[in-house]
Amino acid sequence: MSIRNTDITVVGGGIAGLSAAITLAQRGAKVTVLEQAESLGEVGAGLQISPNGVAVLEAMGLLEEAAKVANVPEAVELRDMANGRTVAHLPMGTAAKQRWGRPYWQFHRADLLGVLSEGARTAGVDIRLGQTVTKLSDVGEASVVIAADGVRSALRGELFDGQPASFTGQVAWRGLIAAANLPEGFVKNAATVYMGPKRHLVTYPLRGGSVINFVAVEERDSWAEEGWNIPDTPENLRHAFANAGTEVQTILAAVDQTFLWGLFNHPYLPNWTKNNVAMIGDACHPMLPFLAQGAVMALEDAWVLARELDRADDIPSGLLAYERLCKPRATRVQKGAASNATAYHLPNGPAKFVAHKGLKALSTLAPATLLGRFDWLYGGDVTKSSV
Repeated sequence: MSIRNTDITVVGGGIAGLSAAITLAQRGAKVTVLEQAESLGEVGAGLQISPNGVAVLEAMGLLEEAAKVANVPEAVELRDMANGRTVAHLPMGTAAKQRWGRPYWQFHRADLLGVLSEGARTAGVDIRLGQTVTKLSDVGEASVVIAADGVRSALRGELFDGQPASFTGQVAWRGLIAAANLPEGFVKNAATVYMGPKRHLVTYPLRGGSVINFVAVEERDSWAEEGWNIPDTPENLRHAFANAGTEVQTILAAVDQTFLWGLFNHPYLPNWTKNNVAMIGDACHPMLPFLAQGAVMALEDAWVLARELDRADDIPSGLLAYERLCKPRATRVQKGAASNATAYHLPNGPAKFVAHKGLKALSTLAPATLLGRFDWLYGGDVTKSSV
């Protein structure tokens, strides 16, 4: 079977939805995207695209355009939050490209969405904004429906018996800081993780170093709503990290706007597909942000979904093949992201001392060994394999 001229509706115009629309339209499908927002983009959010995600952008023909708005970090650094000392230094930049065949990139979400939306329109996708879908009947007639409507997916709740999520006991603030508001030379071209008891802070530069993206995570008992755009005060953020060291205090002092969201564990779904409907991205495998793979897994989903649909005997078997191939990898990433939170939040004491000493020794004496821990993930290329 070929999907040429097949009517496909994608619900959601985020990373997952636009990527699916492009890969399907490039194979000849007639694709419509229904997005509830009045414009594409998102304020104040950075994301990281590791080499396995860059492989999909390349296969979609978007490598050159994406490169224009990407930041290429020279390293990933793990630091002690209390004193700023480097615990581990993982070279990226040319080292990433040499090891995994492609670069490690960082984007402002709106910039990557801009590349994807232009790619979708070039491929002939009909993008319709201001379209709210709360149930399958809102979609209208379509041979295939792709639910890319995110962590709060309405179609997941209607068709796939999604179980309630459970609060992890962690909340996160995010936002952007103008680099001009920080001391000159303070910001390195690196993804930096400041690790402390029951909390951590991630920072990295975007848009030529003019802004710094940050995500600050705290363990706490009080619940916060699961959502991306819930405003909070910078004072609350600074209070949560009041005992952090000088570097973290300097960064957070420059925050003038931030958003708060609760981090939730979602049960692994038994099925991602049903008849002619399939979920992709956060709709079917929402994950914690501690491996920076949410957007990357959405890209992988999109590519495999289109490929399997295009070569299957019929639509249901093509969707099932996509699920069979993508689910084990996405589940492994979900579990890996959850375990990273524990490693970042070690309490002061012997366990933390040993762990940090071990990481420092590895990154100094055998950096290739440390990078090798990510080979299974960053070295993957769904555009060249059946995985």
